[in-house]
Order: sequence, then structure tokens, then C-alpha cells
Amino acid sequence: MKRLIKYLIMVLLTLSSFGLIFYIYKLNVLTTKPFILFSMGIVVIWFILFFVLLKSKKTAVKVVFGVISVILFIVYGLGCRYAYRTVNFIKKATNIKYETINYKVLTLNDNNYKEILDLTGKNIGFMSNDKYLDKSTKTLEKRLKFKDKTYEEIGTLIGSLYEGKIDALVLSDSYLELLEENEVEFTNEDKELYNYSIKVIKTKEEKKVDVTKDPFIVYISGSDSRGSVYDTARSDVNIIAAINPTKRKVLLVSIPRDYYVQLHGTTGVKDKLTHAGVYGIDMSINTIEDLLGIDINYYTKVSFNTVVNLVDTIDGIDFNSDMAFSKDGCNYVEGNNHVDGKCALRFARERKIYETGDRQRGQNQQTVITAIINKMTNPKYLIRYDKILKNIEGTIETNMSYDEITNLVKYESLDLKKWQVESYSLDGIGDMQPTYSMGDINLYVMQPDEITVKIAQNKINDYLQK
Repeated sequence: MKRLIKYLIMVLLTLSSFGLIFYIYKLNVLTTKPFILFSMGIVVIWFILFFVLLKSKKTAVKVVFGVISVILFIVYGLGCRYAYRTVNFIKKATNIKYETINYKVLTLNDNNYKEILDLTGKNIGFMSNDKYLDKSTKTLEKRLKFKDKTYEEIGTLIGSLYEGKIDALVLSDSYLELLEENEVEFTNEDKELYNYSIKVIKTKEEKKVDVTKDPFIVYISGSDSRGSVYDTARSDVNIIAAINPTKRKVLLVSIPRDYYVQLHGTTGVKDKLTHAGVYGIDMSINTIEDLLGIDINYYTKVSFNTVVNLVDTIDGIDFNSDMAFSKDGCNYVEGNNHVDGKCALRFARERKIYETGDRQRGQNQQTVITAIINKMTNPKYLIRYDKILKNIEGTIETNMSYDEITNLVKYESLDLKKWQVESYSLDGIGDMQPTYSMGDINLYVMQPDEITVKIAQNKINDYLQK
């Protein structure tokens, strides 16, 4: 029996030891020399325990080394699990080649239509500025035959439904969220007859560099997606990160969500930068490139669900608020607040109660990010690493490759000097203007302060110098 236990311990230790070596190799975050030393250390420990457990005749020694073997099996097993989870997390987040656009077929509550087939041969309205209009109509045609009508103005489209000129209309989820945000009454008077999705391939040309040697730019998009991070949605957080790896410098340029800009490839009426995300991540990237005169190498898209899931996993966060207010069931006091994920996100998104609007929202976002970092640096949350990754999996995506991310980690491990981080925010003046996406409805926008735009351009160019 004792011999069986010894062999069982060694089998488990062998599996966990060589499993850990395998997953660290797959993780690819160690350079060659540290990986060889790490692997040799694991193997040497295995040999020592193997010979002591099987060859030693002293019972006390066997017991001690047996306990050590069990402890190492547990530690190695956790290491395998963490490495495996990390590999899967990065793979799931990287090199996503498509976006999903979710559409709803809607009619008025007063209409007698109960299902999609009731619209056979009827008039259905679409927005003409939907860049995927052809694919959307063809997808719906697989379900039924109808007469399609297109409209340039969202107000005219909805008005035609009320006037009976069309029997139903089709809008993407992200467009419906625009109507809800701007309190268009239609969102309270419609009923859904059908929904469908289309996948579109991202066409933005990638400008890859050696991220360990060459300066590069990353666009960070905080997506207001109610569903998957792979869905098109407004981009409520827009940050440009200019990274110089050899000088170990990072410049973070924040662009207000309501910045009044010309959407790439459009003419005439401008739009809020946040609305660019409705037309896909490529539109956001191209529009910012036009605004700042830069080439963006990579992007990282983070769903707001990331904040909610992460904060809840670490038992909430603490931060100071400059004023007391209540919003959507969340109550904040002046001074210190402890909040869950829902209320952390609500605080980060609030702008309307502040006189400075988007400027204060930007500060609140930094406050929430800082609070999350402070909480996660507590050693006790290291044991929740597996759960944290599981809860935020699928809420982050990037067009950086797996190897580019791990190469950055390896590069950082070779030089642990601190990075110099500088922050800068574009500014502007509040205004009311019509927008490309919402037509002649006047919305709050921020007219860009061209001086701050020019300063940002110069700063970015300085950081890109080798």
C-alpha cells in the first residue's frame, strides 16, 4: 500500500511538472535562457524527489519529501491551470477578423403584425447610410419577400412608419441604442418581429511593426456594447497610445466621445466620434487617423462588460467622488464610495450632471481605472487570477497577434525599468449640431479646439521618433 502511494505521488508530480513546462512553453513569455533554466530546475527537483521517495529507507525522510511532492503537485497544477487559462484568453482576444452587426425588424405596437412572415410583400424601411445595407437586405430576403425602401434621415424613416408609408423598419442594435440615448420616443412604441445578424470582415490594412524595437500606435476603444465585444457599437472611450519601446515612453491621448468630426469616407454633415463605432471599428480607426494625421498600427477594443465583471470579481472598488448624486439605482456620496461593477461603470460613464461634461467623465474613468489597479495589486487577489480571466474572457479583442503580445511581455521581462507615461486630452467647445448618423436632429457635440489637436499631433510625432 505504501509503495502504491509513493508511485501515485510520483505519477502526479511527473504529470504536473512536465505539464507546467509544456504550458510555460506554449505561453511563450520567457526568453530562451530563462525558459531553459526554469525547465532544468523543475527537472532537477523531480529527480531529487524521485530518488528520495523510491530509494530512501528512512521513513521520516520519505514522509517529509512525500509532503513536499504533494505541495509541489498542487503548486504546479495551479501553474498549469493559470498558464492554460492565459493562453486561451490571449488566443480568444487576438486576431479577430470579423465584426457582427445585429439587426431588428420593428413595427409599431398598434400594428396587427405578429411575426415576420406577416410582412410578406409589405414595405420595409432601411437607412441608406448603413454601409452594409446590401448584405443586410439580402440576408432578410432569405426569410421573406418584401419591398425595400431606403431613407437618408432617421426622422423620415420613423415618420414613414407612423404615417403608414412602410409597415416595418430595420435598424441595427447599435443604431437603436443611439435612439435610446437621445430619447427618441419611437423606442417606447415599437415591437420586435424578427432579428438577424450578419458578419462582416474587417478590411482595415494592418500596419504591423516589431513591437520590441519600433515605436507604434494603439487605438484603445471602450465599446458601449450591450452584447458581445465583437458586435458593432458606439465607442464611448477613445484613447490613442503612442508607445516607444526602446525609450520606454508611453503617451496617452484622450479624445472626447462627442468630438464633432468628419467620419471617414463621408461628406457634408459631421458626426460625434462615438457614433463612428456604429459603422465598425474600421470607421473609428480611419476617422481618428484623419483627425490626427497618424497611422494606427493596432487597436484594442474593450467592452464595458469588462469593467462590470472585473469589479464584481474583486468584490467592488473604492474611490472618491467630488459630489453626491444618484443615477440608475446607484447612489454616490461626496467622498469615499464602495461600489459594485454596475455602479463603477455608471460612475465612469456619467457626464450630464457635471458642468464640465466629457472632461469630468474622462477624469472619472481614470479614477475607476486607478481604483481597479489598486485593488488588484492586493496579493490576495492573485489567487483569483483564474476566475478573473474567466469572467472577462470574450470582453476584450485586439488585432495584435498572440506572438506580438507575448514578445512584449518577454521584452519587458528583460528590462524592468519603469516606463515614462504622459497623458494629454483633446479639448473643445460644446455645441448643438445635426449629425451624419441622426440626421437633422440637433445633438450635443464638442467642436474641436484645433490648438489641442495640433499639440497632440506634435506630441505623438515626438514619441514615434526612434
